[in-house]
Amino acid sequence: MKEKHLRIRIEQCLALSKASNCPRRKFGALLLDPKRNVILMDGYNGGPRGGGHLCGGDDCLRDTLGVQSGTRMEIGCHHAEMNVVCNCAASGVATQDAWLIVTGEPCMMCSKLIHHAGISRVYVVSGGYAGANGIDYLMSHGVEVVYTEGPKDPRLSV
Repeated sequence: MKEKHLRIRIEQCLALSKASNCPRRKFGALLLDPKRNVILMDGYNGGPRGGGHLCGGDDCLRDTLGVQSGTRMEIGCHHAEMNVVCNCAASGVATQDAWLIVTGEPCMMCSKLIHHAGISRVYVVSGGYAGANGIDYLMSHGVEVVYTEGPKDPRLSV
């Protein structure tokens, strides 16, 4: 995939994250076919499908229960990466050897899903989630992890 196309996909992923209703952090994820330069699936973090505005219906469970950021990942929104993999499964979209762009480091739970889905490369857009994560898990299981910067204002370049 050409660098300019990857930059466009990163911008699309960042725009997608704005669809999240999560009051804490907004994440987006795009699954790509790198050979054809097409988006296979997208996702963002949020409450369960058909289950309300937030993870607890109208409330953020992590706030309600006082869960510290970066802990107890089983409580809260469905993660963007989880939504991508589940949307692929529900739609019959193959994930083998696809690339994933995500607007923060995947947690351990999502890293396991990414690995077992056969996703071969993960682009992590800097500035996102930085708690306990599954980056080491991904790399130790053969998933290439690439850190990349988000788009910069071209007027500020020197």
